Amino acid sequence: MRIARFSIDGNVAFGAVEGDKQDELVLDIIKGIPFADFELSGTKVPLSKVRLLPPVLPNKVVAFARTYREHAQELGNAVPEAPFAFFKPSTSVIGPGDEIQYPSFSEELHHEAELAVVIGRMCREVPRERVKDVIFGYTCANDVTARDVQKREKQWARAKGFDTSCPLGPWVETDLSVEAANDLTIQLTVNGEQRQLGRTSEMIHPIEDLIVNISEAMTLLPGDVILTGTPAGVGPLNVGDEVAVTIEGIGTLTNKVVKRG
Repeated sequence: MRIARFSIDGNVAFGAVEGDKQDELVLDIIKGIPFADFELSGTKVPLSKVRLLPPVLPNKVVAFARTYREHAQELGNAVPEAPFAFFKPSTSVIGPGDEIQYPSFSEELHHEAELAVVIGRMCREVPRERVKDVIFGYTCANDVTARDVQKREKQWARAKGFDTSCPLGPWVETDLSVEAANDLTIQLTVNGEQRQLGRTSEMIHPIEDLIVNISEAMTLLPGDVILTGTPAGVGPLNVGDEVAVTIEGIGTLTNKVVKRG
């Protein structure tokens, strides 16, 4: 099931996305919230009539760095022996179609296409064999990075945590197994030109290892998001660019870069 969060007539709701053709998609409005038992209302609205929002509002976004060997190498970084995590604040999250604001303190903004894991229940110290039980689903993400700031500052808080630096969407796909999610095509285009292309099977540390690693340290809550790293091919974004992340079996997340006003 594809679960979207949307706004219509000033109201915010969740809905199940139905249909195959983009121009014929509809939302069956959900009664309640998707992280608990819910029912479909049977009330349907065309996707074209709503504004899609970030599919979740995470308490925290945990991002893993250098999980793809070639990406680590293209930036001249060593491949970490163990998963290497950092945070993006909830205020960095935007949804499909929202604008990425080019930060005033950077002159080198980069795109990073990523598979995002959405947590479905409160959990801590999750054993590897139980990881599948705590995952709600998967969505597309773009770990937008002020690369020049990342290089000169020891902490990545500003470089990767600025407002609008974490586009998510367009919805959460709940029907993917962990095994399937560990082998999906992930690609990114800028103005229609392909910049990144890889498979999640290229990750040094698969999804299970990432969830085990971070849940050893902290409690994960429903709606929290885990970014699993980016394949090689990261590169610059400029004001006016349209950037799109497409992940097999999930969908496409599209955002435009604008000057921060």
